[in-house]
Amino acid sequence: MQPSAAASVPASAPQYDERLTAPRSWWLLAALVGVSGGLIMLPLGTLPMLGGVIVAGALAAMGVSSYGSARVRVVAGSLVAGDARIPVSALGEPEVLDAEEARAWRTYKADTRAFMLMRGYIPAAVRVEVTDPADPTPYVYLSSRDPEALAAALTSVRAQA
Repeated sequence: MQPSAAASVPASAPQYDERLTAPRSWWLLAALVGVSGGLIMLPLGTLPMLGGVIVAGALAAMGVSSYGSARVRVVAGSLVAGDARIPVSALGEPEVLDAEEARAWRTYKADTRAFMLMRGYIPAAVRVEVTDPADPTPYVYLSSRDPEALAAALTSVRAQA
């Protein structure tokens, strides 16, 4: 009998790993911010104009890359979302949200106590109830480009625990 693929994967290997990167259009906007910084400095001469392009473009690129570097992982029995690390044992069943339902949970259904790692440019999401009675957080809301795979990884890790 052959071992299953899940049995051969070490416990520390991520079952799910996604980086919520910014869309390409945001990088174009960062380049345009650099150009506008250069245009603002143009009356001062060529060298200040180049400095304005470099400084404004670098600042805009840093903003886009830092906002677009959020990571969602299921690894070693934990859900790691951004800076948060939540044991899967403290979570309930994951709920896959389509674009319409995700928008509802981002707006009028939202609870201010919830942990939300959302990106407006990603329409789908996963919502997971927090079952730990000592934790005041009612649920975790995570934007995801592949919410079915994230929910499956959480369900798989919960079943193993």
